[in-house]
Amino acid sequence: MKSRLFQSLVVGLCFLAGCETMPEGIQEARLAAFQRIQAEPPGNYFIGRRYYKQNFHFWGYIRRPGQPWSTAQLVMLNENKKLAPDREQINFGFDNNYEYKLYGHFSGDTVYEPASNGVYPEFILTGYELISTSPSPIFKSQFSGSRADQYQIEKPE
Repeated sequence: MKSRLFQSLVVGLCFLAGCETMPEGIQEARLAAFQRIQAEPPGNYFIGRRYYKQNFHFWGYIRRPGQPWSTAQLVMLNENKKLAPDREQINFGFDNNYEYKLYGHFSGDTVYEPASNGVYPEFILTGYELISTSPSPIFKSQFSGSRADQYQIEKPE
């Protein structure tokens, strides 16, 4: 409980510290997103944000409910039990930036992704529910209106 209170306090101070230099409207969007995250009920599920980049094989970012996006991990999906939404529809990447409630677990293994030359945790997907097709922004490029380089891997803020 103390940890969650401290986390809320730190995030709140970060919001206040950036008020002077942040364009109008972004502060309100971040605060609303923070409040939605804090209202997520605990449970045996994860929140996932699809992060599609052509030529890369990772799925996207996954975090625990109630945790900020800054704690999310970029993952490789193991689809042996359940196909990812875009693979299920044979429409790769159509769901970029969609937000899902994901069911499954981390295997404890890591998977090499050659395009990024990175190693990412493996998440075994067993099910999903679509939360939103236009969720709040979580990447710096979404706040600034700039476009991320096709080879740049952004991290949620």
